Amino acid sequence: MGQSDAEPIRGPGRRPGAPDTRGAILAAARTAFAERGFERTTMRGVATAAGVTPGLVHHFFGGKDDLFVEALGVPFDPRQVLGSAVDGPIDGLGDRIALAVLRTWDDEQRRQPLLAFLRTAMTSDQVAALLRGGMPALALGVLGDLVPGPDPEQRVELAFAQMLGVAVLRYVVRLEPLASLPADELAGRLGPVLQHHLRG
Repeated sequence: MGQSDAEPIRGPGRRPGAPDTRGAILAAARTAFAERGFERTTMRGVATAAGVTPGLVHHFFGGKDDLFVEALGVPFDPRQVLGSAVDGPIDGLGDRIALAVLRTWDDEQRRQPLLAFLRTAMTSDQVAALLRGGMPALALGVLGDLVPGPDPEQRVELAFAQMLGVAVLRYVVRLEPLASLPADELAGRLGPVLQHHLRG
């Protein structure tokens, strides 16, 4: 058999006939996160569903948090937004989170992708499940010990629900006065509410 007839050598984890390996992994991850939630989704399970090795998933995306952010498809990294609000006096945590999130949403370069994402989440069960199943877990990973009590997950979920509701009403529904309040003023009103959710 000549060299041209030989079976081509493929690297480990490559999908025969599927050049968009990264896209296949993302598709499998979106399904897994939506169906099983963040905690029960594993990198190995995503790799199996995508037909690749776990090492290839790590090669493309790093850890599970990174994979989730990519699968979510929002035009910013929520960990960086929340991380910028963590440093400072604990009494001002809610204010800093509100302001950081609102300034991110008010960025004109991010607004259209964000609006597309929010509208999709309102009409797609998979995207909605992805959003509610992973974002609070991602936020809890950043906020960590700053959220006290026996049920920090619930505290983070309440704060997340508050900000998500504001996003829909301010940017999609454009309900006044939410739609036109400056970010600093709106953050000043939301901050104490988030502080109560997170700190009690």
